[in-house]
Amino acid sequence: MKIIDRHVATGVLVTAGLGVLILSLVLVLGNIFRELLNILVNNPDVPILTVLGFMGLVLPFSLTFTIPWGFLTAILLVFGRMSADSELIALKSNGVSIPRVSVPVFVISVVLTMVCFWINIDIAPRAEQAMTRAVVDMATSNPTALFRADEVVDAFPDRRVYVGGKDGNRLLNILVFELNDDARVSKMIFAKEGALTPDTANSRLLFKLFDARFEQRDAKAPDDFSKIHQGIVMKEGVFPLALDKFFKEFQNNRRLSSYTLPDLYAAYTLAEGKSRQEMLVELNKRFSTSLSCIAFALIAIPLGITTHRKETSVGFAMSLVVAFSYFFFILMADTFRGKPSAFPHFLIWIPNLVFFGLGLWLFKRLAKR
Repeated sequence: MKIIDRHVATGVLVTAGLGVLILSLVLVLGNIFRELLNILVNNPDVPILTVLGFMGLVLPFSLTFTIPWGFLTAILLVFGRMSADSELIALKSNGVSIPRVSVPVFVISVVLTMVCFWINIDIAPRAEQAMTRAVVDMATSNPTALFRADEVVDAFPDRRVYVGGKDGNRLLNILVFELNDDARVSKMIFAKEGALTPDTANSRLLFKLFDARFEQRDAKAPDDFSKIHQGIVMKEGVFPLALDKFFKEFQNNRRLSSYTLPDLYAAYTLAEGKSRQEMLVELNKRFSTSLSCIAFALIAIPLGITTHRKETSVGFAMSLVVAFSYFFFILMADTFRGKPSAFPHFLIWIPNLVFFGLGLWLFKRLAKR
């Protein structure tokens, strides 16, 4: 039996490893282009080590999907090949049942479940925090990457900056709106040209403006246009943009997926209303998705055997359908996290209940054959 266990386990692990590698590469590249496209376009000289470091930070988040998916694909391919080559018939004729052949697969599924749970509650959240900080660091080290042509930048809590165009590191046709405590415009600056210089020692950006005109509104009546003070002209001047408020705003708006499990539970105990409901869904999601490896093992073994096809394309197609169905239900349940009436913290468990139930039924039918 040790030879059989080793044969099955080796086939599943090797195939799963290749599947996880390919799927992770695709997802990592997709996340890199989504997160870094603006920076890479505006700063093509970003060091390759920086991009590789970002890939390493994206990888843990991708593994929460690619480990179960790669494992599912491996089971379908290995058991489909064993069924097509009549290996299972030979084993059954020697008194080895399908449940016994499947033991190493379920052992691997339990181990992978624990790995996925560890990634979900600690590794992926920490990596997401580091990834977001890396994006901010790259953007502030090359501050012109923060600004796109013909768009308003609202990354600074007390500033709104519009840039009409860009010419290399120069910004053209600039409008800067300074907001008061009531989020109303208190000052407006127009400049034909500008340049940004990071001042990391003082946690700010120095916005050097050329041919600038100022418009100052009355502090007590900012909406009274008759009290606007105009005529202030500056040939050249420096306008500081504080980054401490920017970082504070970034920290306050962090996503729930960037919380480790202890941090998320601590925040949940203090939260109220809608935010508390969303955190409850996130907590259940961490536990529910970690069980996907066991759910996939239950459903993939009978599917792989009954199809008894050794073609790789068939296995990949089946894994795509099964994985898409599972994660689609997870994502759909997650969209209701802000609606307590839909009980989203229960909906997030439906894919596991369905897959566990269907898998056990298929497995029971297969064992009786």
